[in-house]
Amino acid sequence: MANTQAMCASFKGQLFNGFHQFGSPTIVSRTSLTTPTADTFFIALYLVSASHGVGDTIYAVTGETSGTGYTAGGKTTGAWAAPSDNGTSGFTTPSASVAWTGLTLATATDGALIYNSTQGNKAVSVHNFGSTTITAGTLTLTMPTNAAGTALLQVT
Repeated sequence: MANTQAMCASFKGQLFNGFHQFGSPTIVSRTSLTTPTADTFFIALYLVSASHGVGDTIYAVTGETSGTGYTAGGKTTGAWAAPSDNGTSGFTTPSASVAWTGLTLATATDGALIYNSTQGNKAVSVHNFGSTTITAGTLTLTMPTNAAGTALLQVT
């Protein structure tokens, strides 16, 4: 088994209900949400033997990576670029790369789950970066350019 790269189906449905707030826009149509704040998103790492993908609905510890320098639940993605569109696709990407230093992962890891900790750990997407093991090193997940066709999250 391996983790399969996909935007989680549950996330797609939740977008229509406004569950996820990647930026902090002013929403004038809803009085109770006139000044929303961005949610907090995390990225957790998973073993090659895990099978996460489109069917994930929430963050789960099943198959999560463990080792020196890694904490269950992963790390915050930090701020996201302001969600944007190009007339065809909507997109956003974390503003900075996410790195684990002093990391030792004895078992191969190949996947990462992005989830929204503000909204009950709801799953957003799974990303497969290829099998890797690390001994006393650094794992950096470099974020792509925030543009249509390259953004980490994209709805077309």
